[in-house]
Amino acid sequence: MDQVDRETYSWLVASHMISDQAELDRYREAAYGWLGARTYPYAEPSELRLVTDWCVWLFAFDDAFCESDRRAAEIARALPQLLAVLDDAGAGEEAADPFARALLDVKLRVAEAGNPDQLDRWRWVTKDYLFAQVWEAANREDDIVPTYGDYIFMRRRTGAMLTVFALIDLAAGHPLTAAEWRHPDTRAITQFANDVVVWDNDLLSYAKERGGVNARNNLVSVLSRHRHRSIQDAMNLIGRMRDEAISGMQDLRVRLERLTSPAVDAYVRGLEHWISGSIAYSLTSTRYTRAWQGHSQPRPHHRHPHHRHN
Repeated sequence: MDQVDRETYSWLVASHMISDQAELDRYREAAYGWLGARTYPYAEPSELRLVTDWCVWLFAFDDAFCESDRRAAEIARALPQLLAVLDDAGAGEEAADPFARALLDVKLRVAEAGNPDQLDRWRWVTKDYLFAQVWEAANREDDIVPTYGDYIFMRRRTGAMLTVFALIDLAAGHPLTAAEWRHPDTRAITQFANDVVVWDNDLLSYAKERGGVNARNNLVSVLSRHRHRSIQDAMNLIGRMRDEAISGMQDLRVRLERLTSPAVDAYVRGLEHWISGSIAYSLTSTRYTRAWQGHSQPRPHHRHPHHRHN
């Protein structure tokens, strides 16, 4: 996977989404190729490069727009070029913005590797992700810790997990039919997996975010503020919420197996790989481990994420 890591880093440099050399060095050290390898271990090399490049686009956009002091209006004004790329408006024109150019590259590769349904799924959830960033920026700008209900609902969008889940069946080579994608149990297990990964991320990134501008947009902060929990109690509660979501996934997995669909089975395994792979990557990547250095952090009390599917 070192080759994928080198190629993805070269793609990032060539994209000019990040120009600061020190920041580029941090991206190289974070070894994002290993995130792709751990979360899509079944992917062929070309598909692995595609999903890894997409993950890096999301990290770069997150760092530039979401982990910064960008105002909500500023992010909103950046959306037209990105949405035009997703909607094919002026797709043949040279985009002025480096994020739009890189997004166009990813979109064309998704279109080439997948079918029209797979492309449309990815496009729609990516739009949802982009619009959600305006909401998150408004919280930062107005110094608001969102309510629990609002946060749970919007975190399923701000976390971008639906955009990477939408590429699972493409990377696996087993396209879901429209009916399989819309099946209530498929949607339910996807939501559970989404919650688990973003809650894990909130726990793992709390040290990184707690002193920054985005600290309010974290489930630990939400529970501490609105449920009057200590930081430790908030983390423990998230652990219990996570266990319940994993249990829900296990029940749904049994039900989905009755569909006897290789594509659905591969998709469910892909969700499980994302849960275990994202934690394995986060516990070793300098993107997170450096933030923990020098901190004496509370630890969530929940079971280790190696459940029976992995």
